[in-house]
Amino acid sequence: MKKLIGTILIFCAVFSIMTTTVQAQAIPKITLEVDKISDPSDLSATIQIVILLTVLTLAPSIILMMTSFIRIVIVLGFLRQAMGSQQLPPNQLILSLSLILTFFIISPAVNQAYNDGLKPYMEEKITLDQAYELGIKPFRQFMLAQADEKDLALFINLAHMERPESPDDIPLHVLIPGFVLSELRTGFEIAFLIFIPFLIIDMVVASVLMSMGMMMLPPIMVALPFKILLFVLVDGWYLLVKSLVESFY
Repeated sequence: MKKLIGTILIFCAVFSIMTTTVQAQAIPKITLEVDKISDPSDLSATIQIVILLTVLTLAPSIILMMTSFIRIVIVLGFLRQAMGSQQLPPNQLILSLSLILTFFIISPAVNQAYNDGLKPYMEEKITLDQAYELGIKPFRQFMLAQADEKDLALFINLAHMERPESPDDIPLHVLIPGFVLSELRTGFEIAFLIFIPFLIIDMVVASVLMSMGMMMLPPIMVALPFKILLFVLVDGWYLLVKSLVESFY
């Protein structure tokens, strides 16, 4: 037994040394150097890398502020509260479904931005400024179609700007908060309509329990199965997703 244990330990040691040697040979060495710039193009490339990293960091905020994600995640969150199902669907599922529907709704604008702006710029057919203008145009059209004039007027007044002559003259720092405010209002309006049938079920169940003298039984426990049954019978997920997607067209 001692010889067996000693053999196993020697084998493990040899295997560990061999694995470490192989990994040391296979893994590339990565170094970071800080040196003086000899070519002005190096500075331009460095700035582009910094800008790219900044855009990637702000990508979640861009998705939230300039797409349909706000309205969808608000409606799905209120649906879970209206049903009273605690943590079902979970937050991960709600966020994933919101992202999938957002990608589906915004994909035409993304394709247009790529074909009109990014692709010609990568082929060196247009300048960076032209690529930016052509790439941001479909997103501007999407936000203008959903933003309310009252919300845009609010931020125009807060920015102390003159009234724009056309929608194309509205700057992004005014358009984006106006769009967000409109999406918040629309999301809460849809959530109110979703709450009504579930609220009626809660009131009916609470009245029945009170009339039967069951004061200690929580109404939410009795109402939850009826809410789920109602939502399934009317094919709630189909109607909800269909209404959300069509609300942006």
